[in-house]
Amino acid sequence: MLRDLFRIFTTWKWKSLTTSLLVAFSGLILIVIAIISLNNYRLTVDAAEQNSQVYIQEIMRQVNTNIQSYIDNMENISLLALTNKDVTYYISSNSFISKSDSRPYEKRISDLFQNILYSRNDIASIMVFGYNGRTVSDRRITALNPNIDPKQQSWYIDAQKMNGKSIVSPPHIQNVIRGEYRWVISLSRELKSNDGITPEGIFVVDLNLSVIDEMCSQIYLGKKGYVFIVDGTGNIIYHPQQQLLYSSLATEEIPQVLSTSSGQSFTVDDTKGKRIYSVQDTGLGWKIVGVTYSDDLIANKSSIQHSILLYALLGIGISIVISLLLSLHLTKPIKRLQRDMKQVELGNFHIQTSLEEDNEINQLGQSFNVMVNEIKHLMDETVQNSEQKRKAELLLLHAQINPHFLYNTLDSIIWMAEQEKHEEVVDMTSALAKMFRASITRDQELVSIRVEIEHIRQYLFIQKMRYREQLDYVFDIPSHILHYKTVKILLQPFIENAIYHGIRSKTTPGIIYISAWQEDEQLIFEVRDNGLGMTAERLAEVTQGTVATNTQHGIGIGNVNERIQLYFGTTYGMTMTSILGEGTIVTIRVPVIL
Repeated sequence: MLRDLFRIFTTWKWKSLTTSLLVAFSGLILIVIAIISLNNYRLTVDAAEQNSQVYIQEIMRQVNTNIQSYIDNMENISLLALTNKDVTYYISSNSFISKSDSRPYEKRISDLFQNILYSRNDIASIMVFGYNGRTVSDRRITALNPNIDPKQQSWYIDAQKMNGKSIVSPPHIQNVIRGEYRWVISLSRELKSNDGITPEGIFVVDLNLSVIDEMCSQIYLGKKGYVFIVDGTGNIIYHPQQQLLYSSLATEEIPQVLSTSSGQSFTVDDTKGKRIYSVQDTGLGWKIVGVTYSDDLIANKSSIQHSILLYALLGIGISIVISLLLSLHLTKPIKRLQRDMKQVELGNFHIQTSLEEDNEINQLGQSFNVMVNEIKHLMDETVQNSEQKRKAELLLLHAQINPHFLYNTLDSIIWMAEQEKHEEVVDMTSALAKMFRASITRDQELVSIRVEIEHIRQYLFIQKMRYREQLDYVFDIPSHILHYKTVKILLQPFIENAIYHGIRSKTTPGIIYISAWQEDEQLIFEVRDNGLGMTAERLAEVTQGTVATNTQHGIGIGNVNERIQLYFGTTYGMTMTSILGEGTIVTIRVPVIL
């Protein structure tokens, strides 16, 4: 559907500027209104979520307070056992009472524990295990399971490590009591002797998990929200779906919960929906986590959407009216300018438009007047440039069919034929044919670097056969630039100049180096010789075009520079350096053209 709308939009005949402006303004305002509406909706939802998170954190702190208060009560029970004389004497390693004498102690201790259980239905059992081998519980020793060794239980081992401090275990099945397998949380601690140093045994009170379940289930966090508790190692202390977690049918974000600081929240968005986890630490090393679903946080989300949509539609209607009035106002002076442009289209370059508005439209009218004057100027300049280009083409043609060079070459061929140097005659004739093959294509001003270099190779080959040991040359042209294009007969004038004015008159052999390379979007050619060179004054005259260089033999190098700039602009062209007695270096810059 979006593709069809785009096709209709792009193929619409936008003949009326008023219609175009109306659609553009209305569309722009529509986009702005949509962005503002969506942003307001997002801000409203975010504010509601933040307020809800603050509220949920407060609830989590209250749950923490309740659980801590509950655990403190269990601590008080352990202190009762710690300070009870019967308990301390019964498990003391220094007590030497007989088995018959121990029964009154067992009864009194068991009665004490039973009285606590009668007043607290949230406690499942209370037990004491002395290191002297004596054990007593709220059900007396006969109620203990003879097949279970309490010393192997995690709550027993962990209490020994805490040096008298209480520790709360994860949920587990307590099976040390015969015939009972309750799901409990155990609070255990090591009991000390009266000196507070000597360990005498382990006290454990089992708490019904239903108490924590009752505390957490009373918290309302929306239709799908809930509370769960984990310890510092990631073990689940309480979860409303605990059995599903143990059977791997449900999962929680435990690693992220453990890494989240107290009072902080994090968000998870997956297939279960967007959920916010609010974490609160407890003094027990637990983390109480409230999980709320984003959909439950904002009960009136639909009413917010309807209100924002209503205001958006109202804004769109107003924007269309304003856009129409603004479009009509803007197009009025433009239509007047359009009429004047029609006159220029008919060939009237003497018209000058005049607009009353003091704004950008008036500036446009002034720019139009400047443009008309500039067109007149450019038309005159184009005529002049055409004449200069024609002259350059005539000079290029003269270089292409240089009679002096052709005469000397043919004279050399005749001389070699008379000397019966048949192979050299064939080589020079072939080179001459290949060289002039590139010159006869006048309709192609741009040729590949490959063609230009081949042209120069054949030219230098012919000159080498004429001057023998007096002339040598070296090419350094990378292969990757050969497919680029440049103006035809670019390098020959500079090589001619190097031969006739630099090397021919030397008493020692001369050499010409032809190299090229690429720098970004430019091609650099360099023609370097070890000829006679020239003075600074002569160099200035040559580069400024005040004297001819090799007009007897071909096109002047000043004209080549003019031809380069005519085709490629003044950014490109030729530079020349020379030292008298050492040689000359010519550098030519042209653009990269594929």
